[in-house]
Amino acid sequence: MKEKNPSYLFNTIKSSIILLVVELLFWSISLGVYYITITNIKEFRFERPEALWAFLLIPFIIVCWQINRNWKNKAILSYSSIKLLPFLHQGVSNNKSILKFLFLRLGLGFIIIALSNPQYGENERQVTSKGIDIMIALDVSKSMLAEDLIKGYSRLDVAKKGISSLFQNLKGDHIGIVVFAGDAYKQLPITPDYKVANMFLSNIETQMISSQGTDIGNAIDKCISSFKQERETNKTIIILSDGEDHQENAITAAKNAYDKGIIINTIGMGTTKGVPIPILKNGKQTGVKKDENNQTVLTKLNEQMLVDIANAGDGVYSRARGMNIGLNNIINRINKIEKSTLETNKYSSYDDKFQIYLFVGLLFLLLELSITDKKSNFWSNIELFKSYEKNN
Repeated sequence: MKEKNPSYLFNTIKSSIILLVVELLFWSISLGVYYITITNIKEFRFERPEALWAFLLIPFIIVCWQINRNWKNKAILSYSSIKLLPFLHQGVSNNKSILKFLFLRLGLGFIIIALSNPQYGENERQVTSKGIDIMIALDVSKSMLAEDLIKGYSRLDVAKKGISSLFQNLKGDHIGIVVFAGDAYKQLPITPDYKVANMFLSNIETQMISSQGTDIGNAIDKCISSFKQERETNKTIIILSDGEDHQENAITAAKNAYDKGIIINTIGMGTTKGVPIPILKNGKQTGVKKDENNQTVLTKLNEQMLVDIANAGDGVYSRARGMNIGLNNIINRINKIEKSTLETNKYSSYDDKFQIYLFVGLLFLLLELSITDKKSNFWSNIELFKSYEKNN
């Protein structure tokens, strides 16, 4: 059926034909390029291939566009007769209208491809990690519940925050954690993963070890056995404790560690003023620890013990003050230890190429915004299709 006054109405038949041809060309070219790419470039992939499902929206958008054009035609004819249209309506350009939508269609297509992030390359890279092996020995005896460093924080809380800060300052070193009280337990084997170490650190509590007391010597021995002896790397142990060692074998253990080439560093947690040890139930204090004579048990930092351990292990001693556990001294001592090559990894990486498709897509969208449906002399001389008949 012939359409009337094509200069003032949208030609839906020809636009459908043109869009069908464009879709066939788009998919033929896209699939052809994709086939050639995967055939000749093995190192090609879409990082997010699920984004390509968005192409299913394109047919829906095309149908909506055609429905909208039909609606506009009916709206134009609803307020004017055919003969009066030239006097009331500026006219529409089917050429510009179709081209405008084609730019929108292509822009959306390239942006969808950009969202899937095409990647090329698979560049093989080699990464060498240098550092030392570090075992953290953390005291979890009940005395570490004392809050003499800063109000509202136990010695253990301050120690855990300090260790977390230490992890942030390490680069390339491998770390492990041993917790101890009357006994010692390996909480975390040697690992280069600081995120995992922080996760294990956050779960440390005084209830982890039922055997009470403070056996620093046993903790040192456990740290020594936790090192991977087959790895020819330099090693150090960092002990965080209030120093109230009841076994008195720590100095011997520290000398033994030093004989094996392991340096011992110590951090004193607490103050030299005696303070009570709180008893907690469900996170709330219900009293303080008392001895068999019903006398309040006081705990204080045994600084000299920790100094002697550090000296025996050729390390340094640092004392916590408030939330500051004196990391600078420890880090400086660690940095003086010669770094060893811990591991050399080879891994492959892909280069992102979404930028190209995103740029082209945005360019098409900008072109779409720059074009209107209104008729102009320039576009009226460009015929993408011929009208069936002239204006009446």
